[in-house]
Amino acid sequence: MLQYITSHIDPEDDYLHRLYRATNLRLLAGRMASGHLQGRLLRMLVRMIRPRTILEVGTFSGYSAISMAQGLDEGGMVYTFEIDDELEDFTRPWIEGSSVADKIRFIIGDAIVEAPRLGVVFDMVFLDGDKRTYVDAYEMALRVVRRGGFILADNTLWDGHVVDDHYDRDPQTLGIRRFNDHVAHDGRVEKVIVPVRDGLTLIHVLP
Repeated sequence: MLQYITSHIDPEDDYLHRLYRATNLRLLAGRMASGHLQGRLLRMLVRMIRPRTILEVGTFSGYSAISMAQGLDEGGMVYTFEIDDELEDFTRPWIEGSSVADKIRFIIGDAIVEAPRLGVVFDMVFLDGDKRTYVDAYEMALRVVRRGGFILADNTLWDGHVVDDHYDRDPQTLGIRRFNDHVAHDGRVEKVIVPVRDGLTLIHVLP
């Protein structure tokens, strides 16, 4: 089915294709990169929401940051945080070598701590960092995103582990379960889980 879908959407551009291939060849857990389908979905959502400022929590290899930046209007900016400084040597050249490098600010650090210090009011937030701290990242996002803005959270179905009791002791799975329960009962937002790839939760912060 995935092959059918990807053959009926806009093609993956050459730069992102090469980035995805390099990610899988050189980094552990290369499948964490967004990839063709999700990259195109993120770009389309940016086109639809038309944010001026985007906060990304968890850069990894830069695929999602570049995809979102491609959808931005002139003058827009993606602020993307990666807590793992060992990824910088791989990721920074790919971001800086992209055609949208002027729309991306790549920051090594803990977004939960550092993003509020930027003093930026964000129109959109993409959560894709440590699943164990998703609730903390979400609460931070609510403090920095404008009313009426959007929060997107990746991996919220976690390969189905969220409903599999074999993963009841897995910290990442437990973090996502806590996040899903937290958002489900949060009256400050409206939300829907889209079962694309590994699960993407779309959250609208109520005005």
